[in-house]
Amino acid sequence: MSKEGLKYYLKHPKQIYGFFASRGMLNWVSDKAYLKMVYKNSFGKKLNLKNPQTFNEKLQWLKLYNRKDIYTAMVDKYQVKKLITDKIGADYIIPTINVYDKFEDINLDELPNQFVLKCTHDSGGLVICKDKSCLDLEKAKKKIKKSLKVNYFWLSREWPYKNVKPRIIAEEFVGEISNSLVVYKVFCFNGTAKIIQVIQGDKTKQESIDYFDDNWNLLDLRQNYPNSLEHLPKPQLLDEMLKLSGELSKGYPFLRVDWYIVNNKLKFSEFTFYSDSGLSKFYPDEWDLKLGEMIKLDKMEK
Repeated sequence: MSKEGLKYYLKHPKQIYGFFASRGMLNWVSDKAYLKMVYKNSFGKKLNLKNPQTFNEKLQWLKLYNRKDIYTAMVDKYQVKKLITDKIGADYIIPTINVYDKFEDINLDELPNQFVLKCTHDSGGLVICKDKSCLDLEKAKKKIKKSLKVNYFWLSREWPYKNVKPRIIAEEFVGEISNSLVVYKVFCFNGTAKIIQVIQGDKTKQESIDYFDDNWNLLDLRQNYPNSLEHLPKPQLLDEMLKLSGELSKGYPFLRVDWYIVNNKLKFSEFTFYSDSGLSKFYPDEWDLKLGEMIKLDKMEK
């Protein structure tokens, strides 16, 4: 471990499980035992799997006991586009330019001046190219190749990612060059859209997160990031967003459906079965129980 890495983990000791897991050093631990460890590390209390009550507890339960083959395709950033196209139409997806098995297969001459590279199997392998002439190719290659080696499942035992084939997709660049797109993450409970998580400045130092109910009332709720200084007005496409999120999430006890709004059109981003992996505190903490009550484990398909 580098000196910088050692300093980070001394400052953030709760992240040490991620350090060992990312290097395959905890793969021998059973899923149940591992989740008990990381839950205790995150919340300072035991994980209740026999009678889970909170949102975060129930997400851990779902990781262990709600596993279907279709989930793998739903979290695969390439395969999910066909699922979305079949269900609600191709207009809602960001077009794919090409898909590659390895970085060396990418021919930059065949790509437009602006594009996005992302890995199909995780949430970290992302390269945004706003000007091909300024692209740091070696840096992009290093980032993507590192990501391709990681099986995202082992970090927090999110089963849908375990068997996703690691690939690279090149997508069309969407959004204004000077601004990060706003991300709308809709929390759905068995086909009903209830909460919208709104992220501004995604993956920047200015990132902020607000939560709204389905009538766009601002909620007294936050997690790891501060609320925004200026709350966004109700989007014109909110009703369409909620309707489609409900349709896409039918039959699932919990599913987060993520969207962008580009040129006044909805664009699907991704499905997430375990928001923040079920390991992020809510403030006030009463929200953990409120959201947990919305997940009806007793109504799951047997």
